[in-house]
Amino acid sequence: MKLNTAVFFGGESVEHEVSIISAHQAIAALDTDRYNVIPVYVAKNRKLYVGEALNDIANFRNLNTLIDSCTQVTIVLEDNQVVIKPVKASLFSRKDLGTIDVAIPVMHGTNGEDGTIQGFFEMLKLPYAGCDLYGAAVGQDKVLQKHILADNDLPITNWFWCYGTDIDEDRQAVLRKVHKLIYPVILKPARTGSSVGISIAHNDEEYLECFEEARRYDEKIITEKVVKPMIELNCSVLGDGADARTSVIEQVGSVSGDELLSYKDKYQGGGKGSKSASSKSAGMASTARIVPAPISKEQTEYIQSLALKTFRVLGSAGVCRIDFMMDAETKTVYVNEINTIPGSLAFYLWKEEGMSFTQLMDALVQQALDRERRRSRMTFSYDTNLLSTYSANSAKGSKH
Repeated sequence: MKLNTAVFFGGESVEHEVSIISAHQAIAALDTDRYNVIPVYVAKNRKLYVGEALNDIANFRNLNTLIDSCTQVTIVLEDNQVVIKPVKASLFSRKDLGTIDVAIPVMHGTNGEDGTIQGFFEMLKLPYAGCDLYGAAVGQDKVLQKHILADNDLPITNWFWCYGTDIDEDRQAVLRKVHKLIYPVILKPARTGSSVGISIAHNDEEYLECFEEARRYDEKIITEKVVKPMIELNCSVLGDGADARTSVIEQVGSVSGDELLSYKDKYQGGGKGSKSASSKSAGMASTARIVPAPISKEQTEYIQSLALKTFRVLGSAGVCRIDFMMDAETKTVYVNEINTIPGSLAFYLWKEEGMSFTQLMDALVQQALDRERRRSRMTFSYDTNLLSTYSANSAKGSKH
């Protein structure tokens, strides 16, 4: 019997379009002999849609036309089944549009990757792939993430964070912290990805300009010391806290030659041998990269060990990608960040390990089901009712 497998994508995020690309790659990889694949599009206004038109990525060129051809739905728990229902059901239309057995979130950034959609699944008691709510939230918030990494003695660069409003209240106090790091520094919104809102400053004037850009995307801003000359290395981890494995390591380069890998480099640059016409829908797989990275066996094993530890201490699950920075001169390695739902689900790194994208998707579905079985044996509430012996007089309290 086939599993009704829903792939959720889109969302109110600056990475909305990246999510659409990654989701269609994942949908194409799912084995239709094993799964009834249900694309569920989360529009930028947070409304949910289903429909045949969602299967063709070309239809997303005009979102208004696409939405008009789909059905807005709500997803509810009924009689221990997760049911898809049309928001506006006519007298003669179906009252429901099927059920969901397992969900695969392919949503990047805020309002999806950050625990939002995971919390929705938790309320529905719907098995879902990837990190749970807590792992997703920590993975998205780089401030919380860096504190956990530091507490577990994982190597990170010198950094500090502040609220966007701090620059208005005491600009000089923020700049004094920057001067302790010494320029150049990199600024990041705490909870975005895909290089959105990220920039490098070389002096106070640039810093203030970059700060204004970063605060457009988040209330919390991170400032880090730039590693230069820097080699960017990535490693994917697949599994959960109890059982996880690492992929090969890739070295990522900027197509434009800039000191920062940009959104355009990641999703529109085109990797080696790629054609511009096809790279637009290739996601992270189109980025200029060397796989495996040209580093020693000892360096590879060290980075893989850091990846596993990072994955574990952050409470991650599913398929993640941990990004590293290496000082090209000293060979010192730093953990940069974790991506809990990486672009293209990092399938290109597992391909190098002999695992097809279809096998990767099978593993994610199985992990979702296994976690739900484990959770079903845990205690979340007591079969008691305190209110059965509760007196209304108890709420009044006593007067002194």
